[in-house]
Amino acid sequence: MEHFFTNYRSEIINTIIVFGVLFIIQLFVRLLIRRSASQKGKNIGRIRLIGRYVTVTFLLIALLIEAFVLGLKMEDLIVVFSSVFAVLGITLFAGWSILSNVTSGIVMFFSFPYKVGDKIQIHDKDYEVTGIIEDIRSFQLHVRKDNGELVTYPNNLLLQKAVSLLEKDAYDK
Repeated sequence: MEHFFTNYRSEIINTIIVFGVLFIIQLFVRLLIRRSASQKGKNIGRIRLIGRYVTVTFLLIALLIEAFVLGLKMEDLIVVFSSVFAVLGITLFAGWSILSNVTSGIVMFFSFPYKVGDKIQIHDKDYEVTGIIEDIRSFQLHVRKDNGELVTYPNNLLLQKAVSLLEKDAYDK
């Protein structure tokens, strides 16, 4: 075991530095997101979800940097990535709406002007929805209509439709 640490001492030190620095940056980014979101009155569940996305992104970046630290050549990395992206491309093409909804959920977190508790009206030519926002999730928005019916509306469609704010914080009544 001592022989292992002696031979790979620089790689071990570089690994600790890479993961340590990226961990600190990730904590700082999550703190900024939490602070910004709480000032805008965002739901705590949504803040945690975006925090998980940030953590996974930084982990993937750390693994990519780690591959170079351990001596992986660019040619080897290109072969691995081309294979992985070919499989991912086919998979994501089959499930493009899922990826679209998750991306829309992230966009809505930072720029959607409505929050849980607001009464809105979604102007859709086929199915108009009026109700109170009950939850904003990764894939869909939950709207509770006045008659008690729960409507789930996909995030990607919500960004394409006109939405009117009828009442701010309708739950406070």
